[in-house]
Amino acid sequence: MKRWHVVVVVPARNEETSIVRCIRSINRAAWLVFPFASTDVVVVADSCTDQTACRARGVGPRICVLELDLGCVGAARHFGVAAGLRRSQRDQRRVWVANTDADSAVPALWLLRQLVLGWRGFVAVAGLVQLDPNTNRDLQTAFRSSYVRRVDGTHDHVHGANLGVRADAYSAVGGWSRIVATGEDHDLWNRLREVGPTMPSSSVYVVTSARTIGRAPAGFAAHMAAHEAALVGGL
Repeated sequence: MKRWHVVVVVPARNEETSIVRCIRSINRAAWLVFPFASTDVVVVADSCTDQTACRARGVGPRICVLELDLGCVGAARHFGVAAGLRRSQRDQRRVWVANTDADSAVPALWLLRQLVLGWRGFVAVAGLVQLDPNTNRDLQTAFRSSYVRRVDGTHDHVHGANLGVRADAYSAVGGWSRIVATGEDHDLWNRLREVGPTMPSSSVYVVTSARTIGRAPAGFAAHMAAHEAALVGGL
């Protein structure tokens, strides 16, 4: 069986406090798939004014860090994947692109569970997010009550912080949009559904921050802000 190659792409804008934790969690997940896949981590430091890029490089010499001035998460993801695919020089049918965010941490089985689904023939996997355990308990409860998943483990959620795709399918649909400021994850997912079987899986998850001021307009942070506002309004 030919080994897979995994490209992990992490866009980051002023994430100096979380980028090291994120990369270290990815490295742990990469260690578990080492018998089956090689891995490459690409961090896109987009419009950063802090030490994000420096701290990312400090994790280890194998981390590829791009410093760009894009101001758009979709564009950052796009150029990160492009760099990873250029570095891999592999048959794209055996390359898996795993996407997460710099304020997230992935569990040890994150990559392995995606590759299992890739081996089963799925061209893309949409996973779930869990809030950081330190999040306010009321906010945790409000989030879980609205975050619906089905009994069979499938769901309707799509997050750029937890989206995996086979590289040939990614290229076939044109990849991440470079002009979509918000909702770039749903935009890509909807196009991927036209080229092959996709899997929204509850078994693939990441832990993310519950911050209410985000980097993308109307992104996940805006969703959390709405929950927080509802809690305050109900007091």
